[in-house]
Amino acid sequence: MQKEIDEAVEVLRRGGLILYPTDTVWGIGCDATSEEAVEKIYRIKESQNKHSMLVLCRDADMVVRYVDRAPGIAFEVMEMADKPLTLILPGAAGVAANLIPETGTLGVRVPRHDFCQQLLRRFGRPIVSTSANISGEETPKRLNEVDRRIIDGVDFVVNPRFEGRPTGKPSSIISFGEGGEVKIIRQ
Repeated sequence: MQKEIDEAVEVLRRGGLILYPTDTVWGIGCDATSEEAVEKIYRIKESQNKHSMLVLCRDADMVVRYVDRAPGIAFEVMEMADKPLTLILPGAAGVAANLIPETGTLGVRVPRHDFCQQLLRRFGRPIVSTSANISGEETPKRLNEVDRRIIDGVDFVVNPRFEGRPTGKPSSIISFGEGGEVKIIRQ
């Protein structure tokens, strides 16, 4: 696995795109701090809905480096989650400007997935995670379901043997306001 991690990190550091397995579905990823890399993802997905991608973080300590106004309750919910959960948190900071919607929020998830955790540990920054599909098309659960345009458009495809046991469906999403307001977006 270390060789795959090293190659993926090198691509991310160069501003490239990776196609990789997560705890949910196959995703397209890039350095979440690079506007150019984020723009490449919007282009490859043919996305009209910009600012709707989330980032993967290694742990809560990494989350607080890129979100500066998250209420404490959000971290308690993150700790208690028994399935993949994306938190929409206020106060996005330090990530690419074209990743942040007008609301100033950032979607973050801490994956429970060996490959993702090792990749995040080695890379040291958040990684964009968006489903590996053309916008509006079905989300691929396995690599063999990913559209050829996506595969050809990325710089590195992670070996599917590192897939683990993904859920095969997108994460749940909960939005938190600065005052602790909670809104369930997707269960």
